[in-house]
Amino acid sequence: MDDRTKRAALQRHWDASDASDFEVEHEIYLEDAVLDYPQSGERIRGRRNIQESRTVQPNKKRFTVRRMIGGGDLWVSEFVLTYDGVPSYVVSIMEFRGEQVAHETQYFCDRFDPAPSRAHLVERAD
Repeated sequence: MDDRTKRAALQRHWDASDASDFEVEHEIYLEDAVLDYPQSGERIRGRRNIQESRTVQPNKKRFTVRRMIGGGDLWVSEFVLTYDGVPSYVVSIMEFRGEQVAHETQYFCDRFDPAPSRAHLVERAD
């Protein structure tokens, strides 16, 4: 699978995530894929368990991809994940094995205001 095809598979994944199309969203994962959430210390093993963890999540979710970069077997997506109208900033690192994802790690961060010590140096970016 070339990089253009992997990028298209990632776009299909994030589009399906935004549409809550749980079947298409999880086609990208191998049956034995692993998903890590380092901030909560969770590791979920297996495509069906990853899918179930997302289908039972009660919040209304929206995904806005800011960028996808990568090549070969390593791809990084930066996106805004909005739960019930509250945005979180997320980085997803996906490691492919062949044509599907074998391992994904997601890092989450909430918005915060600039520190007063540097406020005069920054411009607001959305």
